[in-house]
Amino acid sequence: MYTTSYTFGVETLMPFLDARARVEALLKEVGFGILTEIDVKATMKKKLDAEFRPYVILGACNPKIAYEAFQRELEIGSLLPCNVIVYENDKGGTNISFMDPLAALGLTGNKELTQQAQQVRDLLQQVAAKL
Repeated sequence: MYTTSYTFGVETLMPFLDARARVEALLKEVGFGILTEIDVKATMKKKLDAEFRPYVILGACNPKIAYEAFQRELEIGSLLPCNVIVYENDKGGTNISFMDPLAALGLTGNKELTQQAQQVRDLLQQVAAKL
């Protein structure tokens, strides 16, 4: 597993499409659905006529936890959903990275939201560990 100040993730040997399907299935197992998808490769080709590696940004959401967060702070929508990136790496495998909810929701200064962020982080780390 690797980390940055705002993400944590794993490098896998799985091909891109297999890794994407696996992460979506694992997210579903812990109560997350995919609300949004950005195909970065297709967008770069369409907007800039530039070639780019297979790379998607998935907006993952656990509806129950998100609803509780909205009850605490309506502006929280600017920090949701949790982004999960899946991209082909230079070694022939795929990297999967998760936005660190503690980094994002910690911006609010709301201790109740920080507790929820830890709950979400724990769930996402369970997914990462299974990859």
